[in-house]
Amino acid sequence: MGKIVVVDDEKIVTSAFKTLLKVEGFSDAHFFNSPKEALEFLKVNQPDIIISDFMMPEMNGLEFLTETKKLYPEVSKILLTGYADKENAIKAINEVGLYRYIEKPWDNDDLILNIKNGIERSYLLSELRQKITELECAKKELEKYSHNLEELVAERTADLKQSNAKLEGIVNYCADGIIILNEDGIIEQVNPACETMIGHVTNKIVNSSIDDFLFGRKTCISKELHKLDESELLLRDFCIKNPFTNSEIPVEVSFARINPDDEYKRFVGVIRDVTEQKKADKLRDDFIATLTHDLRTPLLAAIQTLKFFLDGALGEISDKQKLLLSTMYKSNEDLLGLVNALLEVYKYDADKLELTKTDFNIYNLVKQVYDELLPLAQSKNIEFLIDTEINDTDINADRSELRRVICNLCGNAINYTQEGGKVKITLKTEGNDLIFSVADNGSGIPQEDIPNMFQRFSQGTSKKRSTGTGLGLYLSRQIIESHGGKIWLESVLNKGSEFSFLLTDVVKEKAVAK
Repeated sequence: MGKIVVVDDEKIVTSAFKTLLKVEGFSDAHFFNSPKEALEFLKVNQPDIIISDFMMPEMNGLEFLTETKKLYPEVSKILLTGYADKENAIKAINEVGLYRYIEKPWDNDDLILNIKNGIERSYLLSELRQKITELECAKKELEKYSHNLEELVAERTADLKQSNAKLEGIVNYCADGIIILNEDGIIEQVNPACETMIGHVTNKIVNSSIDDFLFGRKTCISKELHKLDESELLLRDFCIKNPFTNSEIPVEVSFARINPDDEYKRFVGVIRDVTEQKKADKLRDDFIATLTHDLRTPLLAAIQTLKFFLDGALGEISDKQKLLLSTMYKSNEDLLGLVNALLEVYKYDADKLELTKTDFNIYNLVKQVYDELLPLAQSKNIEFLIDTEINDTDINADRSELRRVICNLCGNAINYTQEGGKVKITLKTEGNDLIFSVADNGSGIPQEDIPNMFQRFSQGTSKKRSTGTGLGLYLSRQIIESHGGKIWLESVLNKGSEFSFLLTDVVKEKAVAK
């Protein structure tokens, strides 16, 4: 059934795995609560699949799996993540070469299916690598012993036939599509499963470009292959357009180089149909969206009721009652803010939010946000100012969504700046592009944390965690990118941070510098 290695620093998780795998008939499974102990075991024991938790004290799951990849690059690896770590797992997935990531709490049936498929994948890649190596060795042997060519050819031909028969059986009966490409993305060979997905027979697929059949949002596969050397490449959010069924099949594609020592690059790709996985993800997201939407009504009712009490509309209340009701009012408002943020995240992730673009004066919008936040800055004795020379500039964008971004960036700058500090907003144009920046002289952000700041549920840094939802900067990035713009962060530890965004081609013609 395959050798399984499970690593999780929580004993209750490894105990649950042990019970589940025993029930499913996996007898060769090994469990560790320390990634370092697991690495020592792996140095002398080759597994068929490795399952690791993400958050562990000695080293995190990505670090652990990076070390295991050095030992066994073709063994399937599964990362267990919490929902908040999903973006980190997706971003680093190409570097580590994960086979799957699974969110906690997992579905047992889905987990077992992924384990079985992962073991099958390990066997497949191992067989492919082994057979290709054998073919290369056979070629060199033929050249070396050319003086005895007839006898040697007969012997090697028999071996090659046997090897090819085994390899052909593996390829032809694999449920996933398997495709062989050259470095320009030209298809050289496909298996029957790939034919079924694409909807064409082999002779109509071979010698065509992979980009004629596989489509992604922004990625051109043939260009990505030129960058690929010995590492694996995993591409998500791709689809195959089948002309016979007139349907789009969502797929994940993983590529690996077949002959890393040869100048002529060739790649093997495994194409997996993820239709059912996409359906499950959509059901989960729809459930979260429905739940958070239905929470708004009772929360609004509770907030309004508490406001009646606090305003004295229902009679006088004592100071102790007012303090208690004020605390309840603030807690309900915070909860409503979280619900609204979750709904906004869902709308952007599901592409259900359409921008409503209008022409408006950008300085007036920034000044409005400035006036609202000025009392907060004054309460901390922070010097808060605007530096701009474009008071009469109009832009075309979604005013309310852009206001959300500016509020978030400026509010964060004030919140994370010590008393007596300084926060400066800079607003300028370059041609038809708008550049907004807000700089502070706060404690700054460590360089290793900067890539994670715009990820979903990112809360502070490794040095200090915030008490927010971790959605503000993620939503800001989504809003700016929906406008076709770019948002970024520059920071120096103990000196301060500067958050900026760029919107291209939004400045109205009358505001272009003369």
